[in-house]
Amino acid sequence: MKSGLAFLVSFLVTYLSIPLFIILAFRLNILDHPGGRKIHRIATPLLGGAAIYLGLITGLFFFNLKYFHLYFPILIGGTFILILGLITDIKELTARLRFLLQLLIALIVIRLGAKISFLPKGPWKEITEVLITAIWIVGVTNAYNYLDGMNGLAGGSAAINLFFFAVILYFFGQYPLGLLSIILLAACLGFLPFNFKKAKIFLGEAGSTFLGFILAAIALVGNWAEDSIVKISIPVLILGVPIFDMIFTTVMRVKEGKVKTMLEWMGYGGKDHFHHYLVDLGFSPLGAVVFIWGVTISLGIAAIMVSNDRAPEAFLAILQAGITFIILASLIVVGKRHHSGWA
Repeated sequence: MKSGLAFLVSFLVTYLSIPLFIILAFRLNILDHPGGRKIHRIATPLLGGAAIYLGLITGLFFFNLKYFHLYFPILIGGTFILILGLITDIKELTARLRFLLQLLIALIVIRLGAKISFLPKGPWKEITEVLITAIWIVGVTNAYNYLDGMNGLAGGSAAINLFFFAVILYFFGQYPLGLLSIILLAACLGFLPFNFKKAKIFLGEAGSTFLGFILAAIALVGNWAEDSIVKISIPVLILGVPIFDMIFTTVMRVKEGKVKTMLEWMGYGGKDHFHHYLVDLGFSPLGAVVFIWGVTISLGIAAIMVSNDRAPEAFLAILQAGITFIILASLIVVGKRHHSGWA
């Protein structure tokens, strides 16, 4: 009952507040103007992330203050990421500054207790876990930002990811973190009607990085399994699409000589992500979004199945997902070559 009410409140707060954020964005000129690699034709508000944040905070304060201390590292980091994204949406920051500030926020969250813990004891255990955690947080945060390239893609994918996180968390009795997932899921669904097909508002960098950060943090904080391989495989499967998109795009950019350093990669903008390639292969933008949602659901189902298994089954599930993505990448590369040849 509490979960249902929290879901409803978060959904309604986000849904009803978006028209106000649209007006605010136009008045403050927080808009994404058309041009360059952008496919929209009119200036579009960039405060969708703020509406989702409001829905999340309202739902948590109404129904889960008892566990607020458990959320504190996630929410403080998410708030900082949201503010950084808002500043970037208003006044473009350099890739170097964004990276340094994101890394600082990740280290703050780690200091507050959100950190992986699966490596065997040894002299390098602590520093290695901090390094891997920081890479995970900054990586997934940016991966979701780059996934936000078509209407409904990032918001819908986040809703699917959160659903599967919530299912596993509730199944294993991790109610507080499960409720956090449910409330944010509701906020995403409250946003999607305004961002699907002809979008009236965008997530903005604030919204996409906020969603990526919260998903990365839930993956860190959740107790997915006792076995280390299973513990790692569940978040990797659920977040498989943005992880694949980041890896594949990076490999292609390096191979084609578009970027040489990580800062160049962060500052590079182009239509060379998973969803763009699907459109190049003949999908409509809506078809590409639905296709990616389907892949995300498939990986989520695999994660649920793995949650009751042991290391060998988890390893096979990751291997299967990897083979699937290799096949997709191969088809994209071949399709791109044919497309270039025809051009």
